This record gives sequence, structure tokens and C-alpha cells, in this order.
Amino acid sequence: MKTQTIEAFVDEQGEVHLLEPIQHRGAVRALVIVLDEPLSRDEMSARPYGLCAGDFVVPDDFDAPLPEHIVAEFEGDADLT
Repeated sequence: MKTQTIEAFVDEQGEVHLLEPIQHRGAVRALVIVLDEPLSRDEMSARPYGLCAGDFVVPDDFDAPLPEHIVAEFEGDADLT
């Protein structure tokens, strides 16, 4: 039997929200342990990190300066006629 520990929170309506996807095949049984630890609204709405891990590659020049014509478009200086 393989087990996974996954963090989740239970909202005011009793709905359980997992903070990361579960890797499994078919239907599985889950046990929920409720901790007496209140969460803030920000913590309940925060998206977990790594949801798209492996789906794309960030290029090496990701943070390189943009070309002048693109900067001009963002700043509203481009001649779009």
C-alpha cells in the first residue's frame, strides 16, 4: 500500500481543498486529519507552487530587456496605425 501526505484545507462549508494534485490510478481511499489551526482568507485562496511543473521550459533570456518597439507598445508610445 502506497501512501501520500498532501496538505489541504477545509472551508467554512466543510469542503476539502487539496493544495497540490494527487498522483493515483482510479478511485482511492483517503483519510482526513483535521488540525485545530485556523487559516486566514489569504492562506485559503493561495495557489500551490508547482502546478505546471514540467509543462513548459522558461527560456534562459526570460528576464532580458524587451525590444524597444514592445516597450513602446506597453507605454502607449507605439504608432499602431
